[in-house]
Amino acid sequence: MPKILIIEDEAAIRRVLVKILSEESDTYEVSEAEDGLAGIDLIKKDDFDLVLCDIKMPKMDGVEVLEALKKLKPETPIVMISGHGDLDTAVNTMRLGAFDYISKPPDLNRLLNTVRIALDRKELVVENTRLKKKVSKNYEMIGESEGIVQIKDMIEKVAPTEARVLITGPNGTGKELVAHWLHQKSERSKGPMIEVNCAAIPGELIESELFGHVKGAFTSANKDRAGKFEAANGGTIFLDEVGDMSLSAQAKVLRALQENKVQRVGSDKDIKVDVRVVTATNKDLKKEIEEGNFREDLYHRLAVILIKVPPLNERRQDIPLLIDYFSQKIAEEHGTAKKGFSAKAIKLLQEYDWTGNIRELRNVVERLIILGGSEVSEQDVKLFASK
Repeated sequence: MPKILIIEDEAAIRRVLVKILSEESDTYEVSEAEDGLAGIDLIKKDDFDLVLCDIKMPKMDGVEVLEALKKLKPETPIVMISGHGDLDTAVNTMRLGAFDYISKPPDLNRLLNTVRIALDRKELVVENTRLKKKVSKNYEMIGESEGIVQIKDMIEKVAPTEARVLITGPNGTGKELVAHWLHQKSERSKGPMIEVNCAAIPGELIESELFGHVKGAFTSANKDRAGKFEAANGGTIFLDEVGDMSLSAQAKVLRALQENKVQRVGSDKDIKVDVRVVTATNKDLKKEIEEGNFREDLYHRLAVILIKVPPLNERRQDIPLLIDYFSQKIAEEHGTAKKGFSAKAIKLLQEYDWTGNIRELRNVVERLIILGGSEVSEQDVKLFASK
């Protein structure tokens, strides 16, 4: 049932509004407040689908209510109620974020039409927000083991913040999935998600890759080029295998985090950037610090939140779910019917030593689907999934 709050200091106007809304539909739940302060108190305690608010009121006027509402419940539409002398102010409130305004005395059809449209828009906003928060199926995190449940809970808490996150764990465990969940469930989800595999870029090129370069900065720099930090502006940059980054690049990353600025290689011009940094590594960075391979000050900047992804051998109960998920994905990719696995085949796969973790399991499942029978059997596993 849509909940509507009327904030109006004139009791007669409040009664008219309540009467119109009540007679129009018995599905509206209408609450009243006699001034702006009382209205904000109700908004803090409850979630309303629409607010109707007078402009001129004692204690707290309608413009102040609008500004407070946009901070407290930005998704809630507000319709301003304007007297004859408030028309210019009413128009101005729309620039400040009001959905619409209606004049006193309220016209029946105009009021009801505005209310219906505002409520429809609220539904769309809520649905769009839900869809934005929903993680893409390409980056689903499959599992119900304790370790995976803890990671999912941590993501729900951390993603909406700006906190930097360091993800650790062996190769093939799905650290990049955690990074994508953090981005897609964040307020930056509309912005870009830029991935950089620091281990795959030669040491002499990592600075150019991250920060860009100007023409002539080095032999092959035949034109200006933006770096990954600039590309990620307004979004998230994911530095995978950050432990493989050179000390020189680490110093520049530290500066970027401290000052929100980068300099292209060969330039002394600062470029402002607004990025959230998420990193991952399979190395023990504290050991790397002891050996002089990683800056301690950078580590403390990156590791505000630590998320450790467990190896597959520590979450064997998830293997049946993963097999089912990979079987469906592989069938879709190959354009074939999904192939099942016998209970004995699954049990045998649960007993394997998965040194390559999720990545290795996915490869084995694909091999078994291609080479195995109409249902993958225990014998198929013994023949085609030998370690």
